[in-house]
Amino acid sequence: MCGPSSLRAGLVRFVIIVVLAAFCGPAYGARLKDIATFGGVRSNDLVGYGLVVGLPGTGDKSGSRFTVQSMANMLEGMGVKVDRSALKPKNVAAVMVTVKMPASSRPGSRLDATVSSVGDAASLLGGVLLLTPLKGVDGNVYALCQGPLAVGGFSASGEAASATKNITTVGRIPGGAVVERSVPFSFNEQAEVAIQLGVEDFSTAKQVTDTLNRAMGGQYAAAQDASTVRLQVPPKYQGNIVALMASLENLEVRPDSRAKVVVDEKTGTVVLGANVTLSKVAVSHGNLNVIVSEQPQVSQPGAFAQGRTVVTPSTQVGVREEQRRLILMDGASIQELVDGLNAIGATPRDLISILRTMKSAGSLHADLEVL
Repeated sequence: MCGPSSLRAGLVRFVIIVVLAAFCGPAYGARLKDIATFGGVRSNDLVGYGLVVGLPGTGDKSGSRFTVQSMANMLEGMGVKVDRSALKPKNVAAVMVTVKMPASSRPGSRLDATVSSVGDAASLLGGVLLLTPLKGVDGNVYALCQGPLAVGGFSASGEAASATKNITTVGRIPGGAVVERSVPFSFNEQAEVAIQLGVEDFSTAKQVTDTLNRAMGGQYAAAQDASTVRLQVPPKYQGNIVALMASLENLEVRPDSRAKVVVDEKTGTVVLGANVTLSKVAVSHGNLNVIVSEQPQVSQPGAFAQGRTVVTPSTQVGVREEQRRLILMDGASIQELVDGLNAIGATPRDLISILRTMKSAGSLHADLEVL
């Protein structure tokens, strides 16, 4: 039967082999719209503060003064005089409402909203959000949100036990936000379009530029830096940029990037990029375990004997050192690195330690990122 360490080691090797197989297979291009974003086509974040009512006693406690203040202000705004000290907010929860509004949204469009508790409410299940204005970073109201919440979980408790599934203090209102004001921007009136690449790499930027110019039959695209390409709109597409971008966003390019090794210490996962190489290096890895155990020996006299009980200490010291072979690796590819580490029986934690040491020694030619 395999132990936990051998299973983890096998899992890490499986991850490395899968990544290696993906890189060693045929190289396929990625669509431009999968590795880049286009200027003017981005979402705008909206946020608002509101109240959720109708909760079955799972709302904010009396200590949430801002909830009591919000309830009093709301009721007074509706012409109801209240005694703030008498308000009990257990059926009400103060929440923050967040929405992502695309640049193409127009008045009347409906957007999904996320509602999150900001007080000490136990659950938002069964609640209804009251009308909440949603503002942008400029302070203007762009949408209004209201409606019943959909919570993907439940929470039940008694005096001696409780049961909870998922998060009950965050809910969604599908289509609950109605856009009242659009962002003043017209995509089709641009004279040029900025293409922002997801990877900062000069080779990828040049490849995207060359691909765009070949597809358009002219020098319309130019790389500004390692992640930005400026595209001049041809005269025949002036006022009709949507058609131009629809014809260009499916162009295939092969993005390049720096050699990189990513290590997740929490799970023991190691992922190596395609361009990772090694200089000649000798690797030896082993563990030294020292075990000290105390087993006192008790000497007790027999019945009616003229003696006393004596405790004699007994210490046992054991030293175990794993013998690992010295492996000489002169690698130019991932395959040699994987074979070399597997040859010395490296476990997930061993892999992390070895990779860090090789990076410090200057033998691992790649960026090492530890999550």
